[in-house]
Amino acid sequence: MHDLPPLLPKSVTSGIKIERVLIVRLGAMGDVLHALPPASALRQAFPSAQIGWVIEERWAELLCSRDTPRCGPRLAQRPLVDRVHCVNTRAWRNALFSDATWSAVVSAIKELRAERYDVAIDFQGAVRSAVLARFSGAPQIFGFAQPRENAASMFYTRQVHSRDAHVVDQNLSLVRAVTRNSLGGIPAELPRDPYVESSILKKLKSLAIGSYAILNPGAGWGAKQWPAERYGQTARLLADRAGLTSLVNCGPGEEALASEVEKTAGGAAQAITTSISELIALTRHAMLFIGGDTGPMHLAAILGVPVVAIFGPTNPARNGPYGTRSVVLRNAASITSHARRPRPDAAMLEIGAAEVVDAAVKLLGATRA
Repeated sequence: MHDLPPLLPKSVTSGIKIERVLIVRLGAMGDVLHALPPASALRQAFPSAQIGWVIEERWAELLCSRDTPRCGPRLAQRPLVDRVHCVNTRAWRNALFSDATWSAVVSAIKELRAERYDVAIDFQGAVRSAVLARFSGAPQIFGFAQPRENAASMFYTRQVHSRDAHVVDQNLSLVRAVTRNSLGGIPAELPRDPYVESSILKKLKSLAIGSYAILNPGAGWGAKQWPAERYGQTARLLADRAGLTSLVNCGPGEEALASEVEKTAGGAAQAITTSISELIALTRHAMLFIGGDTGPMHLAAILGVPVVAIFGPTNPARNGPYGTRSVVLRNAASITSHARRPRPDAAMLEIGAAEVVDAAVKLLGATRA
């Protein structure tokens, strides 16, 4: 049996000098990206503070390039945080009572507590993220008064109310509660790995690809997914009207989607599979991004790439592209819902490829001007 560290009393300790701050946002990709501008605002408020971040292992490259030390002085490959704490809560849940799981949990908690954080901020609002924040030993734990999972609020010493519409602004409200000032959104830095950057540029050169757009046909569930053949039609029109090659981002399990886009595009699109670090580098050099409410779309927005966002059941006022030039296309008949339905939103199907390309050409014209 493994001994867990005791919980701290659930009371706010006043007068703490903030020198060490822990961010808890485990995943997923888009949600981690939504926490980056608030984390950058936190860094601006406390430039000399030690900032740590608890994140699922699969998303760690959003904070720290592969093969880069996960703690130590900040550098281009880990520009925002001083320490990345990786966990694997999915594996823990799948083998909850195994000795290996409890050993990993205890090890993670000891690692967090060793840093002696003054404040923990739970951007996720889930019970598992709130528990990790509490077990970190930080005497002050900030979270939303109405978190995603109501039980999470039991673990906070400070509950913050937010009336902001967009999730990035909601996260900023937590940072303002910690810093006690009215910091706005700060451009976020993503890891920049010279080797990966060079590798991506060489790959593009070998494929004779100059200016390109990234198309992202995948989505978290079917209702958010615009049809693959329409992305193919979009690629053809983009080549004709803007002279752009389209690269089709192909995530795990999305090979059939990418193949359908290539087939419909008639040579105007090419599928590409990347790691997260490679996707960051590829997106950084793109002229345009076209896709739905997905992590790669939010990545493009963070990097300042113009975005044509195709929305269906999710609300762009909350989840739309943040901090970049963008056009959001959403049919007025779409009803906001997070139900994970397998079939595309019917109203979303009213959006055609020509409408998407019209928006893209408009964006590209404004960018070049």
